[in-house]
Amino acid sequence: MKKVVGRPRGRPRIFNKAKALEKAMVLFWRQGYEGTAIAQLTKAMHITAPSLYAAFGSKEQLYRDVLELYLSTHTDFLTRALEAPGAIRDVIGQLLTAAAQQFTRSEWPAGCLTASGSLRCAQENRSVAKTTAALRRMGQDAIASRLALAVQRQEIPPDTDTEGLATFYAAVIQGMSVQAIDGASYEQLQRIGALAMTAWPYDCAP
Repeated sequence: MKKVVGRPRGRPRIFNKAKALEKAMVLFWRQGYEGTAIAQLTKAMHITAPSLYAAFGSKEQLYRDVLELYLSTHTDFLTRALEAPGAIRDVIGQLLTAAAQQFTRSEWPAGCLTASGSLRCAQENRSVAKTTAALRRMGQDAIASRLALAVQRQEIPPDTDTEGLATFYAAVIQGMSVQAIDGASYEQLQRIGALAMTAWPYDCAP
């Protein structure tokens, strides 16, 4: 008589949402929002499509959750650099160096997720692009706030265009991210940062 093979004993495998979210983050980071298909996500996350929708609601909501995870785990370099003591020119220079290090880490995809995850999207995905653009703006605003503090401390002239200066260095950082995605090394990004600092308009406090 054949032995009936039943279900293996023990508890069923528990879905680890945190690990699945990290897998999705890496995939979106490498391929962008529109370049990542549901089938690729379910394969990377080791779940079925129904399980994905049950856990996260939709691909868009999954991406938003990924952005939150990314912000909480991969953008502290900006805060640390801007809160570091020292002259404002040194702070901005250190920020560019930190970005060069961040964008070329071997253990993570190159570049910045918020800088390139959804630069251009089809009309039906415009809300995703707007969300990512708002996150990029947060970084730029943080630089502007630090420059405004430097004005208050009389490190730079009172008529400094802090918004314009912040936009310039935010654009440099975003460009460094693109260069890293294209294969630029840490040393190459460092040179970009060093050249950008030659555009610093003030030699010393007035």
